[in-house]
Amino acid sequence: MALPKLPLYVRVLLGVLLGTAFGLVFKQDPIVFGLTNQHLGELGLLVIRLLRALAIPLIFFGVVDAFVRTDISGRQGLKLVAICGVNVTIAFLIGMTLINTFQPGEAWKDRLADIEASVGGTARKAPEGTSLDPMKNLSGYVPANLIDPFQKDNGNVISVVFLAILIGVSMRRLIARQGRDSSVFRLADLAEGGFQTLVAVLGMIIQAIPFAVFGVLAQVIGRDGTRVFGDLGVYVVAMVAGLSLHALGYYTLAAWFVGRRSPRVYLGEGASAILSGMSMNSSLATVPLTLQSLARMKISDASSRLSACVGTNLNNDGIVLYDAMAALFLSQALGYHLTFEQQVLVALASLMAGIGISGIPDAGLIVLPLVLATVGLPEAVIVGVIPVLFSVDWLIGRVRSGVNVMSDMLVAIMLDRFPDKEKA
Repeated sequence: MALPKLPLYVRVLLGVLLGTAFGLVFKQDPIVFGLTNQHLGELGLLVIRLLRALAIPLIFFGVVDAFVRTDISGRQGLKLVAICGVNVTIAFLIGMTLINTFQPGEAWKDRLADIEASVGGTARKAPEGTSLDPMKNLSGYVPANLIDPFQKDNGNVISVVFLAILIGVSMRRLIARQGRDSSVFRLADLAEGGFQTLVAVLGMIIQAIPFAVFGVLAQVIGRDGTRVFGDLGVYVVAMVAGLSLHALGYYTLAAWFVGRRSPRVYLGEGASAILSGMSMNSSLATVPLTLQSLARMKISDASSRLSACVGTNLNNDGIVLYDAMAALFLSQALGYHLTFEQQVLVALASLMAGIGISGIPDAGLIVLPLVLATVGLPEAVIVGVIPVLFSVDWLIGRVRSGVNVMSDMLVAIMLDRFPDKEKA
């Protein structure tokens, strides 16, 4: 008799546990025949790279097909923005309340120099052109040609979605005018076929995700270990507490009482996507799993694609909440007492950072210096403290990614809960 196949989220969880164990036991030493955790991580990254490469065309075909074959109205787009606005506002309130009430940054006062000396670290720079200026970001979303948004190094999710919406709406209008026998309708069939083919390809790749998770975590934990948590424990606890409270508290309750999806459905059916997003440190690479999870929750294709594909850059509560909390934490540690107006400025800067740099690994920490600069922290201080935070960001970054995946799912649930009245 054949053994029952384990659900994907169980296999991913096993990958997490085994990867953590290998990292702690073998560290950077050889495991067998010269194989190290570094090699396991490199193999795992190949799977994640393939998922990220396929996520962009999947979003493109999915959005085009959705706009051609389903009735996505401007009113639904406004609902998407409104729901994302409510979610991110609550995220800010949770983060600011926690930091201002418990003031965890006070534990670092007069200790930053010692922590920097004992932990060290290497900072990463934001990609060239990264900015919190809305107009500069807006101009960057309009592509110079039709190829750049799809290129690996220059890939821009917002530009891809922008093109897909323009093409999808135009094809919908032409089909309505010319009929289903037109060449445009055959082109629409090509978009549908492209989406279905990519879903099938991703279905095969997804089976390798538990092995990728195992390898990546073995590499990261084997290299960085847990030695830094003694000095940075207060910071880690503060960030993870805020992110967890928003995700497991607000998201779960909103999905249950407003979206009518119980925690068993929301967290149970979404476990594969959430765990994979956390393990791979990428909500973009998790889009295929997010769509699968939403389908199991019986969320319509229109709501799922509008949230996970079109709204992917708006649903980054994890990045936004982290940047706001980290900025307030560091301000306390450095002795800068921010006024309410300055804290609101931090929130707005974090929001622009979340929209402008999503899809990049460690995006939240990469743009944190820009957020800190908006409230006048000296550049020399910022440059000194940011490398310290990279020592533990491998853990916090995974929590951020999990929050972003849960945000995608919640927005889809809310959109499906409140369809247009004329269609209800």
